[in-house]
This record gives sequence, structure tokens and C-alpha cells, in this order.
Amino acid sequence: MSTASSVTVDGLAASYLTAGRADAPAVLLLHGTYWSRVWLPVLDGLAEAGLRPVAVDLPGLGRSAGELTPETAAVPELAAWVTRFAAALGLPRPLRVVGHDIGGAVAQHLLVGEGAEADRLALVNSVTYDSWPVPAVARFRDPAVRAAVTQEELLAARRAALTAALGRPATEEEITAYLEPWTDPRVARSWLCLAAAADSRHTLSVLPKLVASPAPKLLVWGEEDRFQPVSYAERFAAEVPGTTLVRVPGAGHIPTENAPDVVVEALARFLAD
Repeated sequence: MSTASSVTVDGLAASYLTAGRADAPAVLLLHGTYWSRVWLPVLDGLAEAGLRPVAVDLPGLGRSAGELTPETAAVPELAAWVTRFAAALGLPRPLRVVGHDIGGAVAQHLLVGEGAEADRLALVNSVTYDSWPVPAVARFRDPAVRAAVTQEELLAARRAALTAALGRPATEEEITAYLEPWTDPRVARSWLCLAAAADSRHTLSVLPKLVASPAPKLLVWGEEDRFQPVSYAERFAAEVPGTTLVRVPGAGHIPTENAPDVVVEALARFLAD
């Protein structure tokens, strides 16, 4: 069974979900515009496969303390924070990293960016190339839009995005559980800063190093994603050596919710080698 815990990073509590034996090989799972909840459906399966999944909430998001600014929400800054989180938790180096959505950009920096800490990379419906920010996120790059949006409007926007991303019917209870962190004004402000910092330069800049990197790479992709189309995954697999693409038919932007067994099998096979 997965459990929630926290560790102190930069003097603040960093929340994470984990499962499995403490001595099992650790796998760091990074969220993007959602929070660690996106990984919940696969945590127990990864643990049963002999891994120790650690799904962290980035600072100021999910249930982690702190508050992001547009500067600290930039991908390189988040990658540096994740490195400090891993050190605080005592995760062995090199890291094995899985990233979803903007968390995938952070994961790419952990593999080939400044102070790279990872030796293998898996991306699940991640941002790549110039695929982001999508319009619904890009509008919050305007300071005037961020200043004018109310918490109720943000919750409504996140509800609409979640409903589209799930790619399946969801109960009101499930949607409420997903949205719960954004009922905290601090988390809402942090999310707006994450949106403000969204910039495809952070994926385009690492592309040459990704192409040159001998590290194995895996893409797991819901084929019905409206936000990060599978065509980007196909391009990445064709252009970045050492990349394997696993397509998830019928799944949307959060394939862990549509086909957790498929995601677990692909990740476990890749990460347990």
C-alpha cells in the first residue's frame, strides 16, 4: 500500500507518496501541471515489480510547503530542487527518473542539464520540443491575467483541464480529490507561477544533449492525448537515439488513470533492467 510522507528541503516540508521496500531500487516520479496524485494508480504495481516509487510534490504544489515564484518555477530551478529533495531523502545516485507533463521537462534536465543526476529517463505524456505551454496554460504567462483570475475561476479551469485529461468518465468524488490542493490559495498562486514559467526553451535547449546521450530513454504515451499529441512522441523516438516508444491505445493525457497495468509493465521492464 502506498503511503504519504514528507522530508525537509530548504527548511520546508516536501510531501511525497511512496510504496515498496525501503531497500528496493528507487524511482523518482515527477508531476507537471497536476500533482503526485497522477502517479497513485501505479505506485503499488511498481512496488510489486520490485521498485520503490517516490512521487514527490514539487515545492508549493500538491501538499508540499512553500510557494513558487515565476523565477523558482522555471524548469532548471525545479530540477535543482528535485536534486536537493533526492539528497534529503537519501536516494542513491544516479537517479532513475520518470516525468509527466512539465515534470518531463524537469526529468530531461536531470538527465542532461546542468548538474545532471540521472542515468535513465522515462517520459509519460511529457512536454517535448515546442509542444508547450498549451493555450490554456500559456494565457497565465500574462501578469495581468494572473492578477485578475480568482481562485474560483482557477478551480473551474483546472476542473475542465482534468476532465479532458482523464480521458474517461470520473466521479465527482474523484474530481474533488484531484482538485483539493488548489483550494489552498498558496497552492493556487504557486500553480499560476508554474504556468507563468512554462517555456519551451527549456526542452528545446536540451535536445542536442538528449540526442548525444547514450542513456536509455522510454516514452509511454496515451494515444488520445489532446494536450501532448502522440505525434511529438513519435518525433522524439525517431530523432533521439536509444528511445523506445510504448503507445497506450485509448488513453488520454494521464494514462496512469486509463491503463495503469500497461504503464506499470512498461516502466517496470525499463527501470528494473
